[in-house]
Amino acid sequence: MKRWPAITFAFALAVCGGLWQSQQASGQDGWVTLFDGTNLDNWTQIGDANWKIVDGVVQADKGNGFLVSKNSYNNFQIKAEFWVDDDANSGIFIRCTDPDKVTSKNAYEVNIFDKRPDPTYGTGAIVDTAKPIVVLKAGGKWNTYEITADGPKFTVTLNGTRTIDGAEDKTHANGRIALQYGAGVVKFRKVQVKPL
Repeated sequence: MKRWPAITFAFALAVCGGLWQSQQASGQDGWVTLFDGTNLDNWTQIGDANWKIVDGVVQADKGNGFLVSKNSYNNFQIKAEFWVDDDANSGIFIRCTDPDKVTSKNAYEVNIFDKRPDPTYGTGAIVDTAKPIVVLKAGGKWNTYEITADGPKFTVTLNGTRTIDGAEDKTHANGRIALQYGAGVVKFRKVQVKPL
C-alpha cells in the first residue's frame, strides 16, 4: 500500500508536465503561433506569389496568391505583424470557405491597401462589409493588426487604433485564415490566433 502515494505523485507530475507542454504548444493565454519566422508548416500556398522566408519574415514581391491556414476557425482573435511598401495590395482573409480559391466573396477581407482606387474599403476596412471609422496608412513601416471575429461581430485594430468597432455580418461563420500577396512588397513576421 505504500506504493500508492508514490504512484499518485508520479501520475500528478506526469499530468502537470503534459499540461505544461500543451500550454507551451498553444502559447500563453491560449494564443497559437501560426507563423514565427522559421517555417510555413501551418500554411498551404495557393497561386503563384513568390513567398519565401528571409531573416525571420515571410515575404513576396511578385505573382499573386495566398498562404492559407491548414485549420479552420469560427470565433477567434488574430494578431499579425506585417510590413508593406506604399504600393502594396495585401490583406488578411478570415473565415475563408474555399481554401483553394480565396476571394472577398467567400471570406472576410481585412484589407491592407493604402492606394486602393476606391478608398472606401482601403487599409483597415473589411471589404464590402465594414468601412473604417478611421482611415490609416500602413506603408513603409511595421504594423500590427488585431482582428476579432466573435459570431457575427467584428472588430479590427491597426497599431492600437480601432478601425472597425462592432460591425456585424452573418455570411461566413467558419473557415480558414489567408495572408494575401497582390502587389508591391508584403512581409509578415508573426501571426497568432486565439480561439474564443
